[in-house]
Amino acid sequence: MAADAKPEPNRLERRKMRTRAALVHAAQTFIADGNLNVPILEITKAADVGMGSFYNHFQTKDELFSAAVDAALEAHGAVLDSLGESSDDPAETFARSFRLTGRLHRKAPQLSRVLLRSGTELITSGRGLAPRAIRDLQAAIDSGRFTAQDPELAVVIAGGALLALGQLLLDRPDRDDATATDQIAEDLLRMFGLPPEEARSLSQAPLPSLDDLPAA
Repeated sequence: MAADAKPEPNRLERRKMRTRAALVHAAQTFIADGNLNVPILEITKAADVGMGSFYNHFQTKDELFSAAVDAALEAHGAVLDSLGESSDDPAETFARSFRLTGRLHRKAPQLSRVLLRSGTELITSGRGLAPRAIRDLQAAIDSGRFTAQDPELAVVIAGGALLALGQLLLDRPDRDDATATDQIAEDLLRMFGLPPEEARSLSQAPLPSLDDLPAA
């Protein structure tokens, strides 16, 4: 075993991990449904664990809900990371991440609802899409691809658009998610300084497949 390798968790540790994961998943379900006032007892019932197990992992319901949102953000970031390496063109990388995230609203509806219920605070989160978007926007600005001056303000614009898009797709199941997402991506690229023809080309470029992702 390498010096920095972590030992495999023992049976007790694995059971604790499963219990925590069950509580987080149950909390995400309640958040997605907008039921934030649910008693802890109902959460433990949904997770199929005892009340005592809850307090082995979390001190309060708010702490659990915060962990549930963090887990959703990490899941979202992991999906983006799993769908291929960044392009040499930071504008293309930004466009691809935006377009994939828009499609995830339909592909992973529970994840989408958790993020939507968490609101605009996610735009400044240190997890999930926000730090990746700031990284890509800063690179596009530094390279001269985007004329926007402030990557944080650019994330506010893009993040607000993604949240509003998610709500629209939730409320309007008749809307085609790909068409709507790509149109907004094109508009954002133009707003950030790309010529119209290039903005349209990047917003219609082929994307990695989401078919292998598990439905949520």
